[in-house]
Amino acid sequence: MEKDKIVVGLDIGTTKICAIVGRKNEFGKLEVLGLGKAESEGVIKGIVTNIDKTVYAIEKAVKEASDMSGIDIGVVNVGIAGQHIRSTIHHGSITRTSNEDEISIEDVSRLTEDMYRIVIPPGSEIIHVMPQDYTVDYEEGIKDPVGMSGVKLEADFHIITAQTSAINNINKCVRRAGLEIEDLILEPLASSLAVLSDEEKEAGVCLIDIGGGTTDIAIFYDNIIRHTAVIPFGGNILTNDIQTGLMVMAKQAEQLKTKFGKAIAEEASPNEIVSIPGIRNRAAKEISVKNLSNIIQARMEEIIEMAHTEIISSGYENRLAGGIVITGGGSQLSSLKHLVEYMTGMDTRIGYPNEHLGKSKLEAVKSPMYATAVGLVLAGFRSLDERETRYREARENKIAAAKPKKQAGKPAADFFSNILNKTKGLLIDDLDGKNEY
Repeated sequence: MEKDKIVVGLDIGTTKICAIVGRKNEFGKLEVLGLGKAESEGVIKGIVTNIDKTVYAIEKAVKEASDMSGIDIGVVNVGIAGQHIRSTIHHGSITRTSNEDEISIEDVSRLTEDMYRIVIPPGSEIIHVMPQDYTVDYEEGIKDPVGMSGVKLEADFHIITAQTSAINNINKCVRRAGLEIEDLILEPLASSLAVLSDEEKEAGVCLIDIGGGTTDIAIFYDNIIRHTAVIPFGGNILTNDIQTGLMVMAKQAEQLKTKFGKAIAEEASPNEIVSIPGIRNRAAKEISVKNLSNIIQARMEEIIEMAHTEIISSGYENRLAGGIVITGGGSQLSSLKHLVEYMTGMDTRIGYPNEHLGKSKLEAVKSPMYATAVGLVLAGFRSLDERETRYREARENKIAAAKPKKQAGKPAADFFSNILNKTKGLLIDDLDGKNEY
């Protein structure tokens, strides 16, 4: 039963490695049983650069989540991101033997499986094949072709590839930590499950997930994923800019960003000064909050501009009635929502991963920084494409209906056994009669 199913999401991020244990409650909502977090030192811009440090952080996060939930963790859903992620559109088609029969789930699956065999650049692997609109006998714009009649079935596919070496390094780290990977999922797709509503996906929406090392983008329209991209800048580059610009230590730069930073410098008071302790008996350093916010705004404008360019290049800029949803740790920056609205001219909201969350003892899990990890757990319960879930359920029902019932065959067996018993009785009577003569 799905209610008894336990799923673990493992988010291997640039700033943190996070493990979340969850199950579905009786209302179909996600109940978080455990949360584990460890500082990530072996990952840069979403790519594993130090195996040992990453393995140590995974073990620490998983142990924490396991202790809190009381569940022995062995299998995980893992997220993947990084500048190496590529997103392309490919066209595929199959010719069926007859147009009399209905197009079946098997036909659709065959067409999708064919796309895994397309030629891709060396050193890359396909991680997702996402069908867009289907075409049946040159009739275009069909969302779900199952049940229709036709000979030629075609579709455009959104194909996402990742670097083989990056996938291998993730696999190596997870296995060394004593775990197995159930599924490898692109992080913006996972985040979208956690923070976007079905209405937004149908109306058209762009998700911008601002992480530590990367900013991930996913565009949905008519309930279908249309475009994905990964920008190689995130919250960490803001910290680096502050560190360099104000000549402070990395930890101090991070604290200044989170406690006093604003995405719009005009909103910072020019008279507000923050005093930070000096290094090794040196005098305390005074930092102007206005200067701090100027540094942050300059970099955030660059990131938003790159995200806006992706929206324009996708061709869906004027079709996103749901606007923009920003999530991830970087979305918690003060005034960011207003800066995004000002630069893009689109409605914007902060995405909290409570869209499918039930009651939870862990309030921390509702923070945007856990959107990807929550989404990875949700991916264990539902497909990235809602049509897949529907097809799987239909296939399971078909198999269940085809199985012979336990009672089947009993009446026939009883009928033949009755005939056999009666025949035996007649033979015995006959023999008894012969003995009498």
